Amino acid sequence: MTLPLVAGIDGSEASLEAVDWAADESLRHGVPLHLVHAAVAGHEAPDLIDVAWERARRGTPAVRLSSEVVHEDAAAALVGRGRNAFALVLGSRGLGDLAGLLLGSVSLAVAAHATCPVVVVRGGAKHRHGRFGSVVVGVEDGEGSDTAVRFAFREARARHCRLVAVHAWSAPAANAGPPGLAGYALQTRRRPPARVLAEALAGPFEHYREVEVSSEAVEGPARRALLDEASHADLLIVGARRRRGHVGLQLGLVNHAVLHHAPCPVMVVPRI
Repeated sequence: MTLPLVAGIDGSEASLEAVDWAADESLRHGVPLHLVHAAVAGHEAPDLIDVAWERARRGTPAVRLSSEVVHEDAAAALVGRGRNAFALVLGSRGLGDLAGLLLGSVSLAVAAHATCPVVVVRGGAKHRHGRFGSVVVGVEDGEGSDTAVRFAFREARARHCRLVAVHAWSAPAANAGPPGLAGYALQTRRRPPARVLAEALAGPFEHYREVEVSSEAVEGPARRALLDEASHADLLIVGARRRRGHVGLQLGLVNHAVLHHAPCPVMVVPRI
């Protein structure tokens, strides 16, 4: 059974832009697209499904479509559908969100709790429609981003575009080691940034040798490095760790920052 890509719709323009993106993604990966609308009990809105269906068909007539209207909390409904989904796709803002919010409450809740990749579709048309020819992935020191890196290779291959792996590092405090060692030297005594990138990319590259890969080791905050690189990317991918003793994922400050401020669609990938 092929898992569907699931898109949440609420009638907002942001959710319809997410449908556009999801329809393209469905064709890219050869998976069906399933549209989900969470309606308030007693307030049926079949026209929203019709509008979204027509929107998907107009841009990608070959996409395999299905849909449903559910009567439950939107975030809970989408997280539930995500247990058997290729990925969840959402707009950055919903109809019910307050003016001035950078990210809708439903999108944030789903990104924090889903067990499958979640894409929040952000940015202008150039970023949403693949005009830049690159996918960016954030690489952590350790195993926190290993699943995200594999998904990033998959996305780059499906898009026939370049993959840019970004690892941000910060020099330790001046008194963190023997006198006379510069910040970079102190950092590399533990684990050089180039090694972090090389080890993260080595395994997936064996399976995706056709993907053009470049890597960037950036001194400074990870959120700034990722947002800078995302300014000329079609998709930004970050990993999410599971919280010990809690249901859901720990998004962390970096993931919150990119979900609220990235100029392109953001994919949050839970670590398997």
